[in-house]
Amino acid sequence: MGRTRAMCGAVVIVAAAALSGCGSGPTTPTVTVFAAASLKPAFTEIAEQFRTEHPGIAVDLTFAGSSDLATQLIHGARADVFASANTTQMDRLGQAGLLDGEPKPFASNTLVIVTAPGNPHAVRSFADLAEPGLAVVVCQRPVPCGDATHRVEQATGVAVRPVSEEPDVTDVLSKVTTGAADAGVVYRTDARHAGDKVATVEFAEAAGAVNSYPIALLRDAPRLGPARAFVDLVTGEPGQRVLRAAGFGRP
Repeated sequence: MGRTRAMCGAVVIVAAAALSGCGSGPTTPTVTVFAAASLKPAFTEIAEQFRTEHPGIAVDLTFAGSSDLATQLIHGARADVFASANTTQMDRLGQAGLLDGEPKPFASNTLVIVTAPGNPHAVRSFADLAEPGLAVVVCQRPVPCGDATHRVEQATGVAVRPVSEEPDVTDVLSKVTTGAADAGVVYRTDARHAGDKVATVEFAEAAGAVNSYPIALLRDAPRLGPARAFVDLVTGEPGQRVLRAAGFGRP
């Protein structure tokens, strides 16, 4: 997914009033945040809190699979903050010399299975996802939710044969809610946000594949001061309350 850019006429998620016009008008200082797709509801709310505390500063939020975002940053995309759905993608940026300081763990997340409301195919366990004729979707392997799913497969010996592998967890959820798939493996937070659009099936083996979410400032961040304030909000009590309400576990 390409980076969302704050420009006149573009569709962006910002935690501030509209930018001060286009063309020759003054530019609103903007903190650019790259964040895992599963963080969209929580980070959108946290960004609104940030706007309230820092009037006059906008937040440009770009959501996608963590592996995709990390690749974009490694290849030159500019941002102030990166929030990943696992440590592997954050480590890639560290190895590339793109981090400013140590990443901070701020949340954790656990896999669940989602199906159509009422669970019409009677999916009761992770092993059921291997049943013939069941259309299952998962995340691609480099994406944190896909990596976690693979770890469960390895631990259980269950070989899921998905009809598609999606670039982020939001796309997996969409396949299920639109009826394009019978079941999907997503995070607990995504299932909670979907509400009655899905039935949720928890499975014990997910406890062995919990993802830890780190957040970090990026080297040469254009808005280092406000970026640090955003990270502090996410890791502080106000941000943690939003994350807990969204279903995220503690770091």
